Amino acid sequence: MAERRVTVGWAEGLHARPAAIFVRAATATGVPVTIAKGDGPPVNAASMLGVLGLGAEKGDEVLLASDAEDADAALDRLAKLVGEGLEEMPETV
Repeated sequence: MAERRVTVGWAEGLHARPAAIFVRAATATGVPVTIAKGDGPPVNAASMLGVLGLGAEKGDEVLLASDAEDADAALDRLAKLVGEGLEEMPETV
């Protein structure tokens, strides 16, 4: 399983607009990805309700994970998005 630990960089945390950006980006990767806050249970990264339910605030650590064979590049891109609080998924890592 590929994993990335990242600190949330969005000032708003993973709420409303940033959560929507993240969910769209996770869906666009084409690989199944989960996200967990701290030691909490993982949720589907493509689920808006799941991501909002994490209650992840700026500075919280989240764990991105995937069992997919080609997950490394997708996780790198999502980690960059979350860590830097970007407005759209980066094209390159």
